[in-house]
Amino acid sequence: MYLYNMTLQRGSGITHAIHGNFSGGKVQEILVSRGKSLELMRPDPNTGKVHTLLTVEVFGIIRALMSFRQSGGTKDYIVVGSDSGRIVILEYLPSKNVLDKVHQETFGKSGCRRIVPGQYLAIDPKGRAIMIGAVEKQKLVYIPNRDAEARLTISSPLEANKSNTLVYHMVGIDVAFDNPIFACLEIDYEEVDADPTGEAVQTTRQTLTFYEVDFGLNHVVRKYSEPLEEHANSLITVPGDKDGPGGVLICSENYITYKNQGEQSDIRCPIPRRRNDLDDPERGMILVCSATHKTKSMFFFLVQTEQGDVFKVTLETNEEFVTEIRLKYFDTVPVASAMCVLKTGFLFVASEFGNHYLYQIANLGDDDDEPEFSSAMPLEEGDTFFFAPRQLRNLVLVDEMDSLSPIMACQVADLAAEDTPQLYMACGRGSRSTLRVLRHGLEVSEMAVSELPGSPNAVWTVKRRADGIESP
Repeated sequence: MYLYNMTLQRGSGITHAIHGNFSGGKVQEILVSRGKSLELMRPDPNTGKVHTLLTVEVFGIIRALMSFRQSGGTKDYIVVGSDSGRIVILEYLPSKNVLDKVHQETFGKSGCRRIVPGQYLAIDPKGRAIMIGAVEKQKLVYIPNRDAEARLTISSPLEANKSNTLVYHMVGIDVAFDNPIFACLEIDYEEVDADPTGEAVQTTRQTLTFYEVDFGLNHVVRKYSEPLEEHANSLITVPGDKDGPGGVLICSENYITYKNQGEQSDIRCPIPRRRNDLDDPERGMILVCSATHKTKSMFFFLVQTEQGDVFKVTLETNEEFVTEIRLKYFDTVPVASAMCVLKTGFLFVASEFGNHYLYQIANLGDDDDEPEFSSAMPLEEGDTFFFAPRQLRNLVLVDEMDSLSPIMACQVADLAAEDTPQLYMACGRGSRSTLRVLRHGLEVSEMAVSELPGSPNAVWTVKRRADGIESP
């Protein structure tokens, strides 16, 4: 069944953004979710302009979006978590310019329910396993394979459910070709639920839990769990195998912490704050967004605070152990719901509020006079580092995409006396607030101008040939 639909103006806010080689070539594309539609975009490396290749309505709510590539593959596939109760794997076909549904597996009821998976997605960096999780209790693991004709297939789901458990975030750990491992931020509320006094709430701690997919026994085991000192909100996968030490970065209030299994000790570094900040000094600082850039010789992370400040994070290693976390102020951009660093040196920022931006990374910030903060610097408990925000130095704005999100107020009026009412909207937040005017219809562009003799009073179309089509 095919449905016809017409949207006068597509949604402009972006909730998720991922990047990859979806067309199979060397050029990377950006896939964004606009709530109920998917849009595939490609930045031009010469001009820096972003061109839209394809827009698809999904007739549902997109809750999670990730890309993965099977070992030995040449293109990336797209995994979508939605309110449909299904896991859907899509492939972009450049010849037809369509997103082809490679696989679709139903596992639960439709709707955004807290125990139906779809809210969280995590993928093994080698593309060997996909974990899809719910806010509470349920986690399912699917194993992608290839059939005899090298087409992508998927296994039956392996359950990793745990009752009375809330999930905050989940990522796949880079363990090379060992059994895939997924890390989850969880909290067990069983004792809190059974405690009538309310005291258990104060002592319950969040845990970092590792789940291992055992290929030999074909099931998922809860391998390791450790309580955390601070309440965390997200995890960042650290490259492993030959590219890095592996493990995860834990983003919590006021701190970023490196953790790994084995003999690795925890490395903890405070998140720097603005000097002479006007915000409440007692208010904690959290990281809301991150992007990873990896080459054959190095890797680094870009993390963003809720004030929009972007820090470059690098790890110092001694053989196979991490010894130090280094943070350096990079630049300040609008608070993002997602950031993507492309191999061509572009940084795509999908803003939470207002227009979206594409920046060119002009410098990596290694040679400037900006101070570098380290976990090895001695600090008293509760103290932090301070920095001074400035204008863009390492990033250069090359393209801007309009966004009306969020619309705070709207009035319909014919203030321009055009006989057709206009839409006047207050958009954005804070210093990036705008007043925008929307008019019905399409803009008309002038193609050519020709002087006419006398005073014409009518225009007709004539045929090019007697049996041809009409033309002006």
